[in-house]
Amino acid sequence: MFSGGATNLFKAAAKNASKSTPSSLLFKASVATAIGSGIGLYYLEKNTAHANMEAEGLHPPHYKFPHTTLFGTFDHASIRRGFQVFKEVCAACHNLDHIHWRNLIDVAFTEDEVKALAAEYEYQDGPDDNGEMFLRPGKPSDRFPKAYPNEEAARAANGGAFPPDLSLITKARHGGADYVYSLLTGYCDPPPGVEIREGLNYNPYFPGGAIAMPQNIFDGVVEFEDGTPATASQIAKDVVTFLSWASEPELDDRKKIGVKALLLFSTLTALSLWIKRNRFSSLKNRKLVFNPAGNWNKPPVVPKKK
Repeated sequence: MFSGGATNLFKAAAKNASKSTPSSLLFKASVATAIGSGIGLYYLEKNTAHANMEAEGLHPPHYKFPHTTLFGTFDHASIRRGFQVFKEVCAACHNLDHIHWRNLIDVAFTEDEVKALAAEYEYQDGPDDNGEMFLRPGKPSDRFPKAYPNEEAARAANGGAFPPDLSLITKARHGGADYVYSLLTGYCDPPPGVEIREGLNYNPYFPGGAIAMPQNIFDGVVEFEDGTPATASQIAKDVVTFLSWASEPELDDRKKIGVKALLLFSTLTALSLWIKRNRFSSLKNRKLVFNPAGNWNKPPVVPKKK
């Protein structure tokens, strides 16, 4: 379990134990215990397998999404493709309650394209002059349409399971984008001895392993308008990027402001150091001479420079 370096360290400590004084022996034992405890905790953290692992779900690996790096931003072409995946696949069951059509303007679509997309749906509005409600084409100020009118209808259509809202799904789940990607691509047959009741599907990344949502991501399930190959991994990556943007639409602007702030404070720091070094030199180098009251008629004695 432990590395070769740690093993050699313990061997060297045991070999020199007989030659050490009691105080130095206690110190070395404390250091060895601390190092061993640290190495053990490190390996326990890296190898998180335990008896209750299935109930918590398999820990997802880390995927290098561009927006998850320190100065990385969203892939806006991927956001556009991800919206297409959400519209054609995910929107049949899931909502985006916190996103308006106008949020897509200058992110993945132009204003005219957003107006055309919103106009494909009808929204209830009113009342009119006669006091009656009416249907009208969607506008950029409208929210994304709901898949079901209420929670009861959603549960009735999905065998009692309620599809969660996806507006903040990458923030609401441990692992974020890595978890959502792993969940979408992690469907498989249950291992021997594991029984999944009818109506559920096995996914090791979902807590408990049994998930009501069937696998919806397959090769070619959508056809991207920009010609990108529609493999299952590409489809999952694009829709996860879109959902990450939906959770943090301000991420690009926030990182731009952060870079500007770093440049500003770096400049101010360099300027303050220059001022301290050059403009305060007269104050730092001056000498104060004490002239007692009895010697006011005599000129002060200034010590000579060495």
